[in-house]
Amino acid sequence: MTTVTTSTAGTTGSVGAAHARLEGRDKVTGAARYAGEVPFAELAHGWLVLSTITRGRIRSVETGPVLEMPGVLTVLHHGNAPRIDGNYQGMMGPPDPVIQVFQHDRVPHAGWPVALVVAETSEQAREAAESLVVRYEEEPHDVVFGAGSPGAYVPDSETPTEKGDVEAELASSAVVVDAEYTTPEEHHSAMEPHAAMARWDSGRLEVVDSNQGSMWVASELAKLFSLDPGAVRVRSEHVGGAFGAKGIRPHQVCAVMAATVLHRPVRVVLTRRQTFSLVGYRSPTAQRVRLGADADGRLRAVDHQALSVTSTVHEFLERSADAGRAMYAADALHTVNRLVRVDVPTPTFMRAPGEAPGSFALESALDELAEKCGIDPIALRARNEPAVGPASGLPFSSRNLLACFDEGAARFGWAQRDPRPGIRREGRWLLGTGTAASSFPSGAAPSTASVTAEADGSFTVRITAADVGTGARTALTLIAADALEVAPERIRMKIADSDFGPAMVAGGSMGTRSWAWAVTTAAADLREQLALGGGIPPQGITVRADTGAAVQALTQKERHSFGAQFAEVAVDVTSGEVRVRRMLGVFAAGRIVNPLTARSQFIGGMTWGLSMALHEEAVRDQASGGHVGADLAGYHFAAHADVPPIEAAWVEDPDPDDPVGIKGIGEIGIVGAAAAIANAVWHATGVRHRNLPIRPDRVLQAGTAAHGAG
Repeated sequence: MTTVTTSTAGTTGSVGAAHARLEGRDKVTGAARYAGEVPFAELAHGWLVLSTITRGRIRSVETGPVLEMPGVLTVLHHGNAPRIDGNYQGMMGPPDPVIQVFQHDRVPHAGWPVALVVAETSEQAREAAESLVVRYEEEPHDVVFGAGSPGAYVPDSETPTEKGDVEAELASSAVVVDAEYTTPEEHHSAMEPHAAMARWDSGRLEVVDSNQGSMWVASELAKLFSLDPGAVRVRSEHVGGAFGAKGIRPHQVCAVMAATVLHRPVRVVLTRRQTFSLVGYRSPTAQRVRLGADADGRLRAVDHQALSVTSTVHEFLERSADAGRAMYAADALHTVNRLVRVDVPTPTFMRAPGEAPGSFALESALDELAEKCGIDPIALRARNEPAVGPASGLPFSSRNLLACFDEGAARFGWAQRDPRPGIRREGRWLLGTGTAASSFPSGAAPSTASVTAEADGSFTVRITAADVGTGARTALTLIAADALEVAPERIRMKIADSDFGPAMVAGGSMGTRSWAWAVTTAAADLREQLALGGGIPPQGITVRADTGAAVQALTQKERHSFGAQFAEVAVDVTSGEVRVRRMLGVFAAGRIVNPLTARSQFIGGMTWGLSMALHEEAVRDQASGGHVGADLAGYHFAAHADVPPIEAAWVEDPDPDDPVGIKGIGEIGIVGAAAAIANAVWHATGVRHRNLPIRPDRVLQAGTAAHGAG
């Protein structure tokens, strides 16, 4: 036995100190293996074939010629694929039928999976898949979405907010804003495409995958294939971006099907174009915001109604109207989210779901109200700062929004801003500045972790966390080091393996908070056991902790991260081009575990907000029902040349009810960023843009219309 002390002088205080990513060197040198790169003996390769119609039925899949092509092993389709069971409740509710591949001949939207070609090499599989002839019976389709789309309804998952008499308060208001805002369909476009390998090993299913939660995927596969949960193992060590799209998807199911049929490992990797129809996206939105206020800007009424799209086969709600439920005090508050069904793929969670598009509408409307009242936009927000949650009535766990605005205004030079629009000019460029508020819910979910004191003096932590590029692996190492009072170098962090037990997925800005809770609980229990003495045997001493009861016992408070976004833009009056010159975000987002990676997360979110404001827009062809330019050439987002100097900072804001003080930072960076840029464009030009993205043609058209009206 070996005796190990867990109290080492000078090793505490890892949390809060900047630390490089533990796996950073492996990633930049290529040593890190992603799901599509891990080698396996006798590996076969699957290539998906997607529907070329938008609605109808499959008449025939002509497999004969393809099966004679070099290297082709099999072609799976609705006529021969293994049967699976999609009648269950998973972690996110009932599954999207798109994962129940090859179970019937129906085609409910463009890009629906109709076959999988499996061959010895990926090149052979692709050539054969592109040669496969599938014949259809086509039916009329409808992919049109807008504010006036028929059939809008309030889904069962939505509970509208009703406080006070909105109509009466609007009628009594001295100043009213009533405007409609739209955001387009947007896509995750993770750098690493979706990929999964499946094989059977001694009666157990093993999957190597790129996902946001290995236990999530393992449990869904077990249900789909009617397996004992313990018979499925999913690993996902390195993930090159996810943003909400990497849960259970058709490629994992196809890989398992093919491995079952062929009795050998099979890998399925999605192409960039395939991700546009198979892995979800952010729904387009049409939002109406009505604000009523006294002449001094005090809000009397807030009415936010949002409409989004869902498929005809599955229901997903983009909760845009939720954005204001925790933001501003008002005598009357009404928010509601509605859906309309059309023949499109099912949307899904995408970074800051609901809050990102919802904040664009609400924070733009606040800026319009400030203009009408003749009040500074920051002063207007301060005037309507709530004492408790506007919708819930619950106290805030902490709310440092005004501190973010104070710090941000000082750093940005807001006091020197001339509020009049359209007066600052440099040659052909009009200049303007804008601001907006950010918020995102802060939650925690039950998770399980184990910590082992090893005989050599090190500690091994095991938890089914997922590092999707956020730096979670490093953050958890720092948290474990402090909890055990040792140096980070003595921690061996093992993540992303479903065998480690249930844990929160990397999503909802809840991952690190939930995992940290489990790690610190297990570490505390281990320290108590080590304090009893007796030494450490060769196999080590392991303690396992489950935070279910602790998380569920959280005090009833309204928990959010908050922030203030600032942007300066230049608008070319001759071309309509909008250039963001600088951005600043100041956030109150709990205790910052690792400033180095946290700053990266904030800046990444703000960059996405810039992209949302000026570039991103997936367009559907109404005749075909499919996308126009479903690739990274046709779907535009911000490139390096579009991104200005971005500064991210934070104020002290630890959550008193969290063992580490964490709130969550993964999504708040995008919230409000697009509105700050849109408000800056108004300040530069005097023209409001209520439809994203703010393209050059829209700037020119709006300028022409304003000039004509003048």
